[in-house]
Amino acid sequence: MRTIDLRGRRLSTAELLAVVPRAAEALQTAASVAAEIVADVRRRGEDSLREQAERFDGVTGHEVRVPAAHIVEAVAGLDPRVRVALEQAIQRVRAASAAQVPPARETRIGSGARVLQRWQPVTRAGVYIPGGKAVYPSSVVMNVVPAQVAGVSRIALASPPQADQAGRVHPTILAVAGLLGIDEVYAMGGAGAIGALASGVASLGLDPVDVVSGPGNNFVAAAKRAVAGFVGTDAEAGATEILIVADESADPRLIAYDLVSQAEHDEQASAVLVTTSAPLADAVTAELQRIQPLTRHADRVATALAGEQSAVVLVDDSATAEAFSNAYAPEHLELHLADAAEAAARYTSAGAIFVGGYAPVSLGDYLAGSNHVLPTGGQARYASGLGAHTFLRPQQVIEYDRDGLAEVADAIVALADAEALPAHGEAITARFSDAAE
Repeated sequence: MRTIDLRGRRLSTAELLAVVPRAAEALQTAASVAAEIVADVRRRGEDSLREQAERFDGVTGHEVRVPAAHIVEAVAGLDPRVRVALEQAIQRVRAASAAQVPPARETRIGSGARVLQRWQPVTRAGVYIPGGKAVYPSSVVMNVVPAQVAGVSRIALASPPQADQAGRVHPTILAVAGLLGIDEVYAMGGAGAIGALASGVASLGLDPVDVVSGPGNNFVAAAKRAVAGFVGTDAEAGATEILIVADESADPRLIAYDLVSQAEHDEQASAVLVTTSAPLADAVTAELQRIQPLTRHADRVATALAGEQSAVVLVDDSATAEAFSNAYAPEHLELHLADAAEAAARYTSAGAIFVGGYAPVSLGDYLAGSNHVLPTGGQARYASGLGAHTFLRPQQVIEYDRDGLAEVADAIVALADAEALPAHGEAITARFSDAAE
């Protein structure tokens, strides 16, 4: 990992944003390619999806819409140990997601005047589950459960066809879909799947969705940007990021393991350590050199750690560490600090914050109860992770009677006249004229 030494420097927010490690070129390439793929799916539908399956997944002649029998078969063949773990994850995520659904609230503005604030679920959601370098049954839980908690009545799931499964969606993905009662599943991957969910594919019986959610690589994240405006999307959960802020009290071995745990996702994964302690940085680097060759995906990890998106950042003090982290706005933030619980309040921009040595990102990936579909690329400065709220729309319902409207009629007319929109005022006075009696 390269080193970025910020010691002795006082940087503005703009300067911090300029030095944070990002794989900018990869993101720019993904944006143009994804936009072309999405447009092609919109034009050519199933033909485009099949060409993409052959090109990217090495699959031809597969059933794009998954038969119900495949789902039933997958549930029956699910490893009992994995099923128990998944059911536990479902229970925990369902409980935490329920806290994200606000109750309806009525505000009495005056006599005969009320505004009801309610949260309405979208009718139809499309969830994407990646399946290139790894299998992600946990992502099925993280996407489907919040949508169900929100009250979404129709959910379609897409995941890439697998060459080693005769073009089927991975059976573990299908099994979790079955456990959650999802029977509309499509074997399609990447940016094309996002485009298909957004625009629909008539030959497959795939209707357009209202919201697309789910993690993926940079191409999936870029595809969400391409369909924004046609459908709602969650934040762009692209190639994974972990930023660890640590002081001299931290255990370098645990930090190294946590950096590797995220680097194994993808060659484009970002792994960043920010520390005030040069000796700790050296110790973590030594641990990485020891651990990396021994891990199953050693080559992938090595590429991610050596990439421009990964670095060890040396800073003078905790205030600079906080400023750097808040500018970077990581997907996952781990705090390995002597005062981690207290310091967490000052770290305001992160998809999820893991406090202390016993709250690794791996916990959040599976069984913390929190959601692991989180914003990447700095979007945590203004966007949140996936939750029930992703599938909800706040709506205001306005109900006034005659007396309630009469109380504000003159004020409405005055404002309408001030804006040179007299018909607005006339729509009010008409209700109190003789013709309206």
